[in-house]
Amino acid sequence: MRTAGRSQVADARTAPAVRGRIVSRPALYARLAGAARVTTVSAPAGSGKTFLLRSWVRETGLAERAASVSVQREERDPQRFWISVCDALRATEAGSGLVRPLTEAPDLDGWTIVERLLKDLAPLEDPVWLIIDDLHELRSTEAQRQLELLLMRAPPELRFVLATRRDLRLGLHRLRLEAGLTEIRADGLRFSLDEAEALFHGAGVELSGATLARLHERTEGWAAGLRLAALSLAGHPDPEGFAAGFAGSERTVADYLLAEVMERQSAEVRRLLLRTSVLERVNGELADLLTGSSGAERALQDLEEAGAFVISLDARRSWFRYHTMFADLLQLELRRTAPDEVPSVHRAAAGWYADHGYPVEAIRHAQAAGDWGAAGRLLSDHWIGLGLEGQAATAHALLAGFPAEMISADGELTAVAAFDEAEHGSLAEAERRLALATQGSAPVSAERREHVDLMVTVLRLLLARQRGDLPAVVGEAQRLLASGDALDAAELERGAELRALALISLGIAETWSQQYEDADRHLERGVALAHRIGRPYLEILGLAHWAVVALGRELAVAAERGRQAMELARRHGWTDERIVTAAHVALGLYMLWRGRLDEAEPWLERAERAVRQEADPVTVLILHYGRGLLELARGRDEDALAGLRSAEHVSGLVAAHHPLATKARAFQLHTWVRLGEAQRVEQALAEMDPAECERGETRAALAALRLAQDDPQAATAALAPILDGSAPLMEPRGWLVQAFLLEAIARDALGDQAATGRALEHALDLAESDATVLPFLLHPAPGVLESHARRGTAHAALISEIHDLLAGKQEAPAAGAPARLREPLTHSEIRVLRYLPTNLPAPEIADELSLSVNTVRTHMRHLYGKLGTHSRSQAVERARALGLLAPSSRGS
Repeated sequence: MRTAGRSQVADARTAPAVRGRIVSRPALYARLAGAARVTTVSAPAGSGKTFLLRSWVRETGLAERAASVSVQREERDPQRFWISVCDALRATEAGSGLVRPLTEAPDLDGWTIVERLLKDLAPLEDPVWLIIDDLHELRSTEAQRQLELLLMRAPPELRFVLATRRDLRLGLHRLRLEAGLTEIRADGLRFSLDEAEALFHGAGVELSGATLARLHERTEGWAAGLRLAALSLAGHPDPEGFAAGFAGSERTVADYLLAEVMERQSAEVRRLLLRTSVLERVNGELADLLTGSSGAERALQDLEEAGAFVISLDARRSWFRYHTMFADLLQLELRRTAPDEVPSVHRAAAGWYADHGYPVEAIRHAQAAGDWGAAGRLLSDHWIGLGLEGQAATAHALLAGFPAEMISADGELTAVAAFDEAEHGSLAEAERRLALATQGSAPVSAERREHVDLMVTVLRLLLARQRGDLPAVVGEAQRLLASGDALDAAELERGAELRALALISLGIAETWSQQYEDADRHLERGVALAHRIGRPYLEILGLAHWAVVALGRELAVAAERGRQAMELARRHGWTDERIVTAAHVALGLYMLWRGRLDEAEPWLERAERAVRQEADPVTVLILHYGRGLLELARGRDEDALAGLRSAEHVSGLVAAHHPLATKARAFQLHTWVRLGEAQRVEQALAEMDPAECERGETRAALAALRLAQDDPQAATAALAPILDGSAPLMEPRGWLVQAFLLEAIARDALGDQAATGRALEHALDLAESDATVLPFLLHPAPGVLESHARRGTAHAALISEIHDLLAGKQEAPAAGAPARLREPLTHSEIRVLRYLPTNLPAPEIADELSLSVNTVRTHMRHLYGKLGTHSRSQAVERARALGLLAPSSRGS
């Protein structure tokens, strides 16, 4: 034992206490509790960061207010990182009621998650600590930038504690200058002599004061060195002699203690530790395979109980991981003692994971073994499944693990890269890579040809669907259905999944092409099959588009299907993702046709945030169309024109002339009429294709023009082919309501009251079943409606509702409410917008986004123009009011 003097005179307020094997460190606890908004704990491996934070939370009663996240090793998937952050925050008392649940989903965007977290946590009233351990393992630059944004804009009640092995590149110098940063480094984490004594005492090791002082001095208070020393000394026949000779640098100490710890184990356990050290997680069966023996699960449980840096991952204690430092040392020892075994261990692990349904781990170990062929085949086999399970970001990271030259030289990986471009890049690049995979530039082995052909069919189907190329979708869907039917009994599940994907993709293309009867049939079958085989991704996708199908028939059915899709998406945490974009559109257009404009806008905005023009041109087209229609109904003609022009531009990215482009063009003509640009309408009609001029939608615009020119007789002539059915219409119900309404307005101008009443009654009859009031907002005629109501009608209630809407009783904006965006923001402008609340100057924003200062300033000017503001502060306030940014946590 130590001599009496020093131990007994230690200040009771700072002397460490031991609970179990954790040393209480009150001085550090006090520093953490009184720290600034962001605290970094930065020190080398084994410095005691994790033990400090865990004991601080437990001993100071912060368990209900602390969210703890441990970053996985070499984490490159932003989606997985942010899901773990959300889960941890939801586990706190305050966060459970504020933070919405989140699960893996295709194209889940970290920037969107950060904005959502900022919104969710804005009402936070009491302090909550977010503790992120092993942050140095976060290898995604994008996720790091997203975290930096969260640090700068989080409400003051959210405190951050970031534990890392090295200094972080997160712009923390700004917080340091503002006194918003507390830094705890290796010097601050070193164990004091009293703490070292408490550690050894807790391990049952008693040393003299002089020996303990020498050991403490030689380890420099390094927590892992002291802990490993305590483990080695426990039960040692000569602890004083061992400790007296214990010396060396950190690497020397680590190597020496590894040898001492390993030598205390049996040969079987040493082999177990070394051969399983390459795994991120291990269970008994896998360990038995890698060691060629049995009893590994019991050995791992014993090691955990002994505190030998083995940590259980589940309540049953069947899966384990090694402390990162211990794993690093074990791997070093494995490479030193048996370098030739390393590839074979990875290869065996890859085989086990593949056989047991863990494709992601299997691919990673095949890559580590240098078995690129096996890794490529595994990724190819599971790529579609990973996407349909919401793991697109993980699949993307796995593909990035292959050498670029290998991807280019392998036809299978080239096809996979084409899939990846379709999800994360652009359709043009996806099509380029697809051509390489199919034209023989990248060879495919004969035994894999059938599988690659299937992949190519799926990819072509998805690309055609996203382009809106219905003939191509039909052809590829038929091939995919035939492929699914040809699979044998052992692959029934895969065959059913392919059939569901084919049916739903076919239905989606038919939906956007407005072949509603075919779309209805295919989507109904696809949704039912997806539900039966338990594929919620496909089920939601089909339900969302099935809702769009119902828009032209029964608005109430459209709303019900859209809500079903949203509810299923909510259960899986996909409510703001691309998968439900069509449901957002359906619900937005449902509200729009019902005249509930304020309720329509949020649904369209959610859809706008979830899609990208490069990958979803058809969806973006209908969104611009819906936005233009909404602004037209509100009387914001310039904003309507911007949306409709955007729709016309995006239609150029679609494979063939899309029906929506015709409708958008017709409403663009209506808008020009309302803006008084009759000559422009005349010119556009003169330059238009004759077949398009004869369509019902164009004729309705022509009738509106003639009414504006005080020529009601010409208006009735333009409308006649619509009303007698000779002019084709894409969506008869809504356009017929509009045509009959325009006919009533024209007949009223001609003084033919009987014809006016008949036309108006036809319009109201068609509108009554679904309360389709949008045409009455697009072509206001309150006087005609009032006269008709006085003469008696069965539609008095509907006329009253229309009068209310026209009078602004449901649409009057709140005082000071901002107008809509003048033009949609680009992706680059949104990236700059997210940094405006931070008050960083333009050069620092440019550094954060890897852009030039001039580019950032150009984006800022565009933002000010689109938001209708003149300064940065006004732009931030306006963006918050529009829901583009989270509300201020400081009430500004």
